[in-house]
Amino acid sequence: MKYVRLGMTGLKISRLTLGCMSYGTPGRGFHAWTLEEDQGRPFIQRALEIGINCFDTANVYSDGTSEEILGRAIRDFARRDEVVIATKVFNRMRPEPNGQGLSRKAIMTEIDASLRRLGTDYVDLYQIHRFDHETPIEETLEALHDVVKAGKARYLGASSMYAWEFCQALHLADHHGWTRFVSMQNHYNLLYREEEREMIGLCAHEGVGVIPWSPLARGRLARPWDQKGSTERAATDEFGKTLYARTEAADHAVVDRLGEVATARGLPRAQVALAWLLSKPAVTSPIVGATKPHHLEDAAAALDLTLDHEEIAKLEEPYVPHPVLGFA
Repeated sequence: MKYVRLGMTGLKISRLTLGCMSYGTPGRGFHAWTLEEDQGRPFIQRALEIGINCFDTANVYSDGTSEEILGRAIRDFARRDEVVIATKVFNRMRPEPNGQGLSRKAIMTEIDASLRRLGTDYVDLYQIHRFDHETPIEETLEALHDVVKAGKARYLGASSMYAWEFCQALHLADHHGWTRFVSMQNHYNLLYREEEREMIGLCAHEGVGVIPWSPLARGRLARPWDQKGSTERAATDEFGKTLYARTEAADHAVVDRLGEVATARGLPRAQVALAWLLSKPAVTSPIVGATKPHHLEDAAAALDLTLDHEEIAKLEEPYVPHPVLGFA
C-alpha cells in the first residue's frame, strides 16, 4: 500500500479509502442493499490487512448502523491511532425541524451522536455531506471550527457542491481564522468528469486533497454496458440510477472504450478505471466500495498499474459534457 498526505496537511492516508456505506442494517435508512455486520466485517478486516488505513462513513448510512459496525470492527482489528476515520454530517437523522442540516445545533448534536456510535473520542476527518443552503455558511464554519477546537475532530472536509460554494467556504475560513477544509469528496470517474471544469483545479490550487466517491460509477465501469449488475445494490440503488440515466448513449461509448483498453492489457475493467483516476495528480484517495472478495484485490492491484499517455487519451476521448449531478 502507498500512503500520501491529505492535501497540505501532515496526515498520511492510504491511496485507497474503504467506503463503508455498504455495511449496515438492511432496511435502516434509505439503503435496502447493505451487508449485515457479520458479512461486512471481513471486508474491513481485509482492508486493514492490505494496508488501507482510511475508512469513510456517514451518520446517515443505514441510520447510523454503518458507523456502529465500523467502530466495532476498528476496535477488534486495529488500534485507534493507526487508522483514519472519516464521517459526515448533513442529511436528515430525525423528523424534527433541527434533525438535519448544518446549523450549529445540528452539527453539535450529530458529532456527539457519531462519536457514540463509532465508540471513539474523535474522528480524524469530519465532512459536510452536502452544502446547506438554509444555514448561513458562517454559522456552519464557526461550528465546525469549534468541533475541532473541542478535540472531537482532527480535520474538516467537504463533499459535493459547486466550486464557487467551496471557494466561498475556503475564503471565509481564512478571513475569520477558522479551521479550513482540507479535503473534497466529490463525484468523479470516467463516466462523470464535470468536476474537471472547476472543482479539481480549485482543489489543486488550494492544496485540498480530492477523495472521489463512486470511482467505478456504481459498478458500471466494472462490466460491459449490456451486462446487468449481479448485486442487490445494482438492482435497488435508486440514487445511483439517477446519476447516469440521462447520459446512457454517451456513457456506453466510454464503457466500450474502457473494455478495449482492459482487454488489450488483459486486466479487469475495474483496475483500469481506477488506474485512470489514480493517474490524476489532484486525486488523493478514491473511496472504493467492497461487497465481494475480489473488489478489494482489484482496487489494490490498480495502485501498481500505470497507463501510458495513449491509453489515457483513448479512455477520455469519447466523453461528452454531462448535466451536473450528485449535489442533491
